[in-house]
Amino acid sequence: MIFGRKPYAELIERQLRLVATDDADLLEDVDARRRDHAAADREDAEEAFGDYQFALEALKDRLIEIRDAYAATLEDPEPYERAFERAAAKRWPDIEAV
Repeated sequence: MIFGRKPYAELIERQLRLVATDDADLLEDVDARRRDHAAADREDAEEAFGDYQFALEALKDRLIEIRDAYAATLEDPEPYERAFERAAAKRWPDIEAV
C-alpha cells in the first residue's frame, strides 16, 4: 500500500498527458468551438453552442474510453474511476458541462 499518496495519481497523469498529445485534435476542436460560440452573434449562438457541446462530448467519450479500458483490469475500479474523473475535470473543466 502506498501511504501519503494518491495510488493512481501518476498513472492518471500519464493517461491525461497521452490524451493531450495523441488526441490534440479533439482538444483543438473544443477550443475552436468554444471560440466560435463566444464570437457568435445572437442568431448563430444556439448552433455554435451545439457544436461546442458536440466537441466536448467527443473529448469526454475519449476520456471514458481510456478510463474504462484500465478500470476493466481492476478488481475494484471505483476508486480509480473517481480519481480519473476528478483529475480529468480539473484539467478540462468544461467536460463537466456535458
